[in-house]
Amino acid sequence: MATLIVIYLAVLIIMIAAGWKLYEKAGQPGWAVIVPIYGTLVMLKIVGKPWWWIFMLLIPILNIVFAIWALNMLSKSFGKSEGYTVGLLFLGIVFYPMLAFGDAKYIGPYGNKAAFDAARNPQFDFEQTNQ
Repeated sequence: MATLIVIYLAVLIIMIAAGWKLYEKAGQPGWAVIVPIYGTLVMLKIVGKPWWWIFMLLIPILNIVFAIWALNMLSKSFGKSEGYTVGLLFLGIVFYPMLAFGDAKYIGPYGNKAAFDAARNPQFDFEQTNQ
């Protein structure tokens, strides 16, 4: 029983550290990962979705769809594919630390197309394209 508790605590610490680093990569406060509702709101901000999505995450069955959707937008926000989303979904203990401590860069909130495109191309200038 003590071994299971130690393993559980080790996994918990790894996941908190990965979440902390992931939030910081996205320019958000890392400590937000340990605050339940606020952490979810920050995650929604990272993926580019409005605050009211938190209500969608509280509706049974519908929350599964919205959580997977947000997970996909998280992987896209860091430049990863749908395959990475599947990894985050089924092997989160491996893929979250890889995303957090690996070479993945935050490229903008995928759920907000204008902000995502602007973050991917920071030199883009509207004044030059209209000429």
